[in-house]
Amino acid sequence: IGFPCFAAYSASKFAMRGFSQALRRELTGTGVGVTYVSPRAVKTSFNPPVVHRMAELGMMHMDEPRRVALKIVHAVEKEKDEAYLGFPENVFARVNAVLPKIVTLAIAKQIPALLSFTRQKVKV
Repeated sequence: IGFPCFAAYSASKFAMRGFSQALRRELTGTGVGVTYVSPRAVKTSFNPPVVHRMAELGMMHMDEPRRVALKIVHAVEKEKDEAYLGFPENVFARVNAVLPKIVTLAIAKQIPALLSFTRQKVKV
């Protein structure tokens, strides 16, 4: 979903989903599959400290890398077209596809807190 204060990141994920759909359709009948996997935040050092702090405050959930990797392998082995990992994020992604206003309203409560993080000077 398009998450506030993560516009560029969200846009890159939308691009990957579109690329995956187009490539999957292009490769139809070739025996080559394409699986789009959408994990929620993953606990890695790639994320800046502010993201970890947001998770600590309950503003997002983060999964361990091993758990995410196992879910990705499972999705590929099952030849899934798409796999959305993590609850409630996987539900939000599906609801957002048909009723985006509901997701907008659900996220709206978090916007002031999210914006407070964007205004802070963060040491990386």
